Amino acid sequence: MGLEVATCLSKRPNWSIHILDLHAERGQQTATTLNATFHQSNVTDSTSLNTIFKSIYAISNRIDFVFANAGIGEHANFFQEWDTEDPELPIKDLHPLVDINLKSVITTCYLALHYMRKTEGDDKSLVITASCGGLYPSYYSPIYTATKHAVVGFMRSIAPYFRSKAGIRVNAICPGTVKTNLLSSKEWENFPEEYFTPVEKIGEVVMMLVDGKDDGTGKVGQEVQGEGGVEALLGKGRLSGRAVEISGRQHYYREMVGYCDEPMRAVMGSTNIEAIEQ
Repeated sequence: MGLEVATCLSKRPNWSIHILDLHAERGQQTATTLNATFHQSNVTDSTSLNTIFKSIYAISNRIDFVFANAGIGEHANFFQEWDTEDPELPIKDLHPLVDINLKSVITTCYLALHYMRKTEGDDKSLVITASCGGLYPSYYSPIYTATKHAVVGFMRSIAPYFRSKAGIRVNAICPGTVKTNLLSSKEWENFPEEYFTPVEKIGEVVMMLVDGKDDGTGKVGQEVQGEGGVEALLGKGRLSGRAVEISGRQHYYREMVGYCDEPMRAVMGSTNIEAIEQ
């Protein structure tokens, strides 16, 4: 998906593209093909990640778009039974999944805020890759599900500040099954072939979020269907704070769960501050 987004950007004029990847040979080859700059990166190393952000910013004194896309799938069996007296610890896959799917996203957004806040303009864009597993339970991969639910909640929590204080629109994409190297061929066989999402659709949606405007094909998730459809939901504002679910060749705007009552709305409204003085 990162390759598809980089390819889409490379077709636009006046974009300087920087690609970050752990795999040096593959990353350099891609960068050469797209006339981009490659940075070998381990997204779990915050110091190294900051060095890369700093060097990118230094080239042209601006960063206009960040795609926080790194992620891994869950391959261990969380429900495994143990014949031994004690279960095996630490839980297999736990730390890599949390470190890459959640912690690195938080670090990336933190660095994006710092360097994009220094960039002139009020319509910068940050897109985070979540998953349909950030909206629904995935019984096969409960830890993955937990990280992706967390990413959606994190996006919704930071989006108002990023937009109002730094001119950065923050959105998350929640794709269905996309045949990437996230899973093995055997694991992909568990999913219905006819419902895979083409990677081209991912690129289209991300470009739409970069531009800040729906392309006219977006729909509203079933739980908030009503008069006006997507136009009523989005109004005339730029796309920000949206969880965009992508299923096949369709995309949908998914709102957060509604408040149970007015007291809860008031309680959560009380958290709409930047910090509490200790």
